[in-house]
Amino acid sequence: MKKVAIYGQSYNLTAKKEVQILLSVLKEKNIVAFFEEQFYNLLNEHDSLEKKYPTFSSFTDLNNSFDLMFTIGGDGTILRAVTYIRDLNIPILGINTGRLGFLATIPKTQIKEAVNLLLKKEYKVQERLLLSIKTSPEITALTEIDFALNEITIGRKNTTSIIGVKTYLNDEYLTNYWADGIIISTPTGSTGYSLSCNGPVILPNAKSLVITPIAPHNLNARPLVISDETSLQLEVNSREKDFFISLDSRMVTAPEHTKIFIKKATFSIKTILLSNQSFLQTLRSKLLWGEDIRNEPKL
Repeated sequence: MKKVAIYGQSYNLTAKKEVQILLSVLKEKNIVAFFEEQFYNLLNEHDSLEKKYPTFSSFTDLNNSFDLMFTIGGDGTILRAVTYIRDLNIPILGINTGRLGFLATIPKTQIKEAVNLLLKKEYKVQERLLLSIKTSPEITALTEIDFALNEITIGRKNTTSIIGVKTYLNDEYLTNYWADGIIISTPTGSTGYSLSCNGPVILPNAKSLVITPIAPHNLNARPLVISDETSLQLEVNSREKDFFISLDSRMVTAPEHTKIFIKKATFSIKTILLSNQSFLQTLRSKLLWGEDIRNEPKL
């Protein structure tokens, strides 16, 4: 590992400390670091770094010469980092200064240990599928970044009334969801918004997607697991003239009766799983699945 990118979204004392630790370890290992420009300016605005570092400001500034991207923050930071990585095949490793951290899995107390494991190649690369979206008529904002790692959500806007989301799978009619909206989730996103709406947890390597209704008024509507090779077509009926489309945390407004086409993206994102970690271990610790007195060892 010779060259890495570093991305973050916000400044606080914790982030400052973790950045300093990371830079110290990278310097010790003779690894060159590039900062995302806005994050770099934010760090220097509050407390100047010890020296100047090269920066990047767009996905066009990155290329396959980068071995890795470190993110400083939570899962939301990784979702934003994906817009810089795109189809460049640069793996992402998240240092968790956020909350749960299903994607950002490196505790801030284990940065040096994580870098050492990377250098010893004691890790696995996980391929994570993304969703792509097209609309008719075309929405300009979606042509610039038309993919999502976690989920694509269709939701009501400026109203408390439910909306109807007519849903087709591979051109065959499924149903009309009457709800606050629906979530089309990847396995990665199954532990996010979809989970909070009673969707299932799906292992990262599962070749599946989930359709999860949000507060459905159809009493028999349930989350539906489908193949990731399925193409979806959606059309919204609303009392308001507009509804929203959200790609991870990026939101745009669409006019009623816009046709939405969703399918698996043509590229995937690589995340790093160190040898001392596993997804099941993350589930137990983050969702407290092991917190049951019946699981306590007998004395």
